[in-house]
Amino acid sequence: MLERLELTGALVTIDAIGTQAAIAETIVARGGDYLLALKGNRPALFADVVAFFADPPTDMTLSAHTTTDADHGRIEERRHSVCHNTQWLFSDRRYPDEPHFPHLAMIAMVENHVEREGRKSTERRYYLSSVKLDAQAFAAAVRAHWGIENRLHWVLDVVFHDDLTRLRTGSGPQNMAVVKHIAMNLVRNPNDKHSLKVRRKRANLDPDYLETLVTQRQPLI
Repeated sequence: MLERLELTGALVTIDAIGTQAAIAETIVARGGDYLLALKGNRPALFADVVAFFADPPTDMTLSAHTTTDADHGRIEERRHSVCHNTQWLFSDRRYPDEPHFPHLAMIAMVENHVEREGRKSTERRYYLSSVKLDAQAFAAAVRAHWGIENRLHWVLDVVFHDDLTRLRTGSGPQNMAVVKHIAMNLVRNPNDKHSLKVRRKRANLDPDYLETLVTQRQPLI
């Protein structure tokens, strides 16, 4: 799919499943840059990056940016750190599972501190990038990625139960994916206080409300 896209000037963000050398090479060859999540599927590189951010060397310059959100009794602080020096990760010595990644220009970390109902939790996520972003630009890119995750994949899984579908062969999966995306856009459109799940259920029970969704008229109260 990447080979069919015009990526010139684009920053492509992908979860850890896409953190592969071939994918990174394709993105850069198409004129784009990558920002890829780093997890245990690349154990040597992951271990080095985790160790680096756990105790950054004093001679390394890090850029940092912090954001805070508070909603429904939940306080989340995100600390973003980036390092543009990646040469120390690699050497001329060849050995099994050595750290390697093409066009790597930056490593980064997001440290999430969440407090809710007196309980606190901390999570760290790590990233690789072919472009040298400052910490604020990195924070915006990560937030945009999760915005797509929350607005698209979460809705398909939770509201439309996409993971439970049994369509596996022929044109069925592709056809239903198109139908579900159309339906998702329709139920997003009303400017009311109902949740997406409530709108979907009401459209199933109320033909008049369904008509307002399909025709894009002002929805019923």
